[in-house]
Parts: sequence; structure tokens; C-alpha cells
Amino acid sequence: MYLANVMVYVDPQQQDEGQIRVAEGIADRFHASLIGVSAVAVDPPFVAEGVIIEQTTKDDIRRMRADLAAKGEWFRKVVGRDRHQVEWRWGLKSPTEFLSEQARVADLIVFKRQKVHSDNFPYLDSAEAILRMGRPTLSVPESVTSLSADRIVVGWKDAREARLAIRDALPLLTHASKVTVAEICTSDEQDAATRRLRDVASYLERHGVNCRFDVRVHTAESDAEYLVRLAGNEGADLIVAGGYGHRRLGYWMFGGMTRGLLQHAPICLLMSH
Repeated sequence: MYLANVMVYVDPQQQDEGQIRVAEGIADRFHASLIGVSAVAVDPPFVAEGVIIEQTTKDDIRRMRADLAAKGEWFRKVVGRDRHQVEWRWGLKSPTEFLSEQARVADLIVFKRQKVHSDNFPYLDSAEAILRMGRPTLSVPESVTSLSADRIVVGWKDAREARLAIRDALPLLTHASKVTVAEICTSDEQDAATRRLRDVASYLERHGVNCRFDVRVHTAESDAEYLVRLAGNEGADLIVAGGYGHRRLGYWMFGGMTRGLLQHAPICLLMSH
């Protein structure tokens, strides 16, 4: 298994290099191309009582284009790779919409994990990105600049999203020295969970993954907190899990595990939906 195209989202105002370095490291490991993506949303005209009060001018558009071109040059300098292995794509539209469109050429999409904004239009909406793009996403927390993925924890749930996540993560899982697959269940489900994880472990071992599994009964500790603690105990710097969520009342809603990991995990998260 391999990755051919690694895509990374770069905020137009970004000054730090964290998620770019992580994406670059993965691309180097798999001899993959690296595609930087950025976008600026053009605000619609502000109209009051049929009169345009404020709108984006041609000068504004020229400045946005110049800023995105300059960010592209900054991106190329940061990665310092041969220009034939680096691509820069930008657009004047919603960052989430633009990245979702560009995802068609990516094997993996990397972005910086950010706090949720009350108005997501000018920003990348990470919830919508995970649930909409149809590609595995790697979210990188603040201050993280590298990913060894030598030890990995997989959060298992016998559902479509977890199966996709494990399949999508195979390139990284096969390179890891140790993978721990964990399922959190009710007390009467322990035997069934053990059978499920034996199947998952057998599947991974046939792909050359060195793995073990762990069944845990629900406690007062949340499932997300347990996975984070397990990753710490295992010395893992990556958690793989399904991205569970759906569209409701115009908003993307996450399940408890997904939301908890995105809010509290201090390490990288690879999710598929």
C-alpha cells in the first residue's frame, strides 16, 4: 500500500509550519507528491432595503489573488522540495468548498485542527471537511510538527466508518512497529467484541501489520478519553478512527467519540467517513 498524492490545507493567514511539516514528512516517506491548497472566501454583497451597502471591489480581488500567490511561494520555500513534486492550488471561494473539490486528486488530506468559529464561511470547517470529502483526513493539533506513526492506536466500532478508516490507514499501519486496536463495549458484549477484534487483527496481520487488540467495558470515562489515555500508554502519536456524523438542520453533527477526539486529543487523528 502506498500514497501517491498528499494534500495539505494552508490558511491564507498562516505563519506556523506545523501541519505542512507533517504532510511533507508523510509525502517523503511514500515518495508522494505534495499539494498545497488555500482559499479566500469572497463575501457576498451586503444589501439593505434593496441597496448595496458594501461589496468586494476589483481591487479587493486583486489583493486576494496576490496574497494567495505569495502564500504559495511561502509554502514552496517551507517544503523546499523539487518544484516538480510540489503543487499549489488556490481559489476565491469558501475554503471548505474549495478543499472538498480539490480532494478528488488526493490520497490523504492534512489540515490543522482549529477551534470552531461561529461563522465558518471564511474558514475551513473541519467537521464538514471530514464528513464531506470522501477521503481520509489527518488533523494535526497545534504545535505538532512531526508524525512518526511508529505506534498507532485504532478506535474500533463495527461500523462502515471504522472499516473505511482502517483500510485508508493501511499505508501507515503497515509501516508501524506496533498497532493497538481497541473496542469499548458494554459488559454483555465482551465476547462478541473479542470475536470482532480477532477478525480485525487477522485482517491487519494478513496485510503485514503487527497488531494486538484490547477490549474495554464502558466506564465513567468517555470513550474518547480512554483512547487518548491508551495512546499515551502505548507511546502512540496517531489515533485512527471513523468519522461518525451526519447532516442535521443545516449543520454537520459529530457523534460523541468523534467530537471528543477532535476537541481533546493532543496527537494526530486520521479519520474516514
